[in-house]
Amino acid sequence: MESVKKERKPFRWVSTVAYKTIEKIVTRGYNTTELVEKGYGIVDIIFIDFQSRIPLLKEKEMMEYLLIVNLEDGLTPNAAIARIVAKGDGYMTQCSGASVLAFGPAFGGFCALGSFMNEYLEKAEKENISLAEAARQLVAEYPTIKENEGRTTLGVSAVDLKNPTPERIFARAEKLNVAGKHIAFMKEIVKAVQDTSETPVALDMLGATTATMLDLKFSPEAAWSIVAVTRAFAAGCHAVEEVEREPKEVWGAALSPKENYDGPGDRPVPDLEDRDKVAVPNKKSQGDTIESWYRDFQQKQKMVGTGHAVVEEVPFLRKIRKD
Repeated sequence: MESVKKERKPFRWVSTVAYKTIEKIVTRGYNTTELVEKGYGIVDIIFIDFQSRIPLLKEKEMMEYLLIVNLEDGLTPNAAIARIVAKGDGYMTQCSGASVLAFGPAFGGFCALGSFMNEYLEKAEKENISLAEAARQLVAEYPTIKENEGRTTLGVSAVDLKNPTPERIFARAEKLNVAGKHIAFMKEIVKAVQDTSETPVALDMLGATTATMLDLKFSPEAAWSIVAVTRAFAAGCHAVEEVEREPKEVWGAALSPKENYDGPGDRPVPDLEDRDKVAVPNKKSQGDTIESWYRDFQQKQKMVGTGHAVVEEVPFLRKIRKD
């Protein structure tokens, strides 16, 4: 039987964002060289790339404000990771790129917070409830509020109690007339958290930046990406400083002294033939009842480094529980 040869087109990327030829690079239809020749800047390109539009001047000014106040943040996890990679003599591109890995739902959780805000704003519209009521519901249902303890996951915390910048961000947005429903909603979230918090809290940089970027019509994902890359500029500078000021880390040279250790005390290694005498089967520790299993689980939670005390926050499972 004669085999049938099927023709298959070779794989290729298809992009609605940009294309490049020998003579030009075009993003969303605009020649990038012509843009810069006519005076457009990097913030304009960010709007064009992510929103396929040239921003109004007031939007451009607000975005520049956000990028500047978020670019440098001292020796935070971004800079620390960049410096650690630099200590291993990594390339500068690796150092700056590694800094982006510091972002997650807790540290720089722009995407998580923005998604929650959009979800409850939509709920407010569908159920015809006020922003204040939607904010109270968000705070009541927010999965990590009780474990916040300084984690800036809700946009309201004790982190920036003495920092005027978050409030100045909102003031600038209002002055430029770019403040919209997200800033209004974030203000209600601040009030709702303050009403339920036993300690002083205030609008923080995460909340101010997220709400303002969403009012500038960026998606939560876009806000996350833009701020992470913006912070990478400063992280690159920290990596350069690490190379210039500090020695390289040689494999195996780093020591961790015993005074920094709080695990089990030193103990003899048993002979192999005594393995069964010292090994404790998991079944034995768990027992045969729900109560004994739970007691064993609680003991394991006290053993740091096992992961038993870690509560994973999986978005789709959270939504299933809610539904």
